[in-house]
Amino acid sequence: MRPINRKALSRIPLSKLMDLTVDYAFKQMFGSEKNKKITIVFLNAILQRTGRDTIKEVEFKSQEVGGEYKDDKQSRLDIVVRTQKGELINIEVQLSNEHNMLKRTLYYWSRLYTSQLSKGMGYHTLLPTITINICNFTVFDQNDFYHNTFRLYEDSTMQRISESDDVLEVHFIEMNKFLNMWRQNELNPFDNILVRWLLLLGMVDARKEKVYEQIYQELEELAMKDEMLANAFSAWEELSKSKEDVFAYESRLKYILDEEAKLEDVKYMAEKKGREEGREKGREEGREEGREEGREEGKQEEKEHTARSLLAKKMDVDFIAEVTGLTIERIKEISLSLDQ
Repeated sequence: MRPINRKALSRIPLSKLMDLTVDYAFKQMFGSEKNKKITIVFLNAILQRTGRDTIKEVEFKSQEVGGEYKDDKQSRLDIVVRTQKGELINIEVQLSNEHNMLKRTLYYWSRLYTSQLSKGMGYHTLLPTITINICNFTVFDQNDFYHNTFRLYEDSTMQRISESDDVLEVHFIEMNKFLNMWRQNELNPFDNILVRWLLLLGMVDARKEKVYEQIYQELEELAMKDEMLANAFSAWEELSKSKEDVFAYESRLKYILDEEAKLEDVKYMAEKKGREEGREKGREEGREEGREEGREEGKQEEKEHTARSLLAKKMDVDFIAEVTGLTIERIKEISLSLDQ
């Protein structure tokens, strides 16, 4: 491999960079006031906003939703911003698959949407709410798209429920699909802004303790022309050098990995128990099947004993078949055995 001229990162080895798909690092990178311009560019890339629709300003909002009433479930979102048009955008990053992402997303969206409405306000004041999920696992097995967007449409006409704005807009970005497409040279960061930002997120994999040097090389070249990408590298470097942030990040990463290990243990024990129960059920079914076969054999012997008695009394074969339920052929076989 040729030597790398690390111009984008001047004072830190790549191995020391935080994994930006760990929620703590992601929040510090994209949820802080000092990095607001980076956040705006990132959001415009995901939402594909251009021209008049471009997000020009965001205001970071409280991440707490719910809890207004006793026993009400309260949730802490990763990042929440309000745009200059009043839209609320929630960005969530999920490292582990807890198999509840779809319902969890709709719950978060609904709480954020209704949080706009204070006492005395009319429903007409509700503004569009957007949720962006960045997942490090597969959410949709049905397709290979790494970026799926959902809105409210009418089934037949595809008419949106609101003519002016999308009341609901939910994005899922699956990083594993994205990186697979990049490895297969199906994505070009030089002409796609979202691709370069997602490559930034996928460059470090803390769980595999791996840094993708090839991604860095491509992004370093792009950073020479893309000022915001260069700024992102600088912010990432500063974040990864902060002792306080490194401690918090490593603590959070350890917690996530421990929880994943617990889930794997639970899954293993459940599968083991299932296998044991399956074997026991199989043995019990085998015993029951044996008992059933024995009962059937006993019934058959009883029928044949009755047939022999009736044949000895010279009863008609058809009558014997009707009484015992045996076939005429079987009764004739029994009759021949008596004659021998």
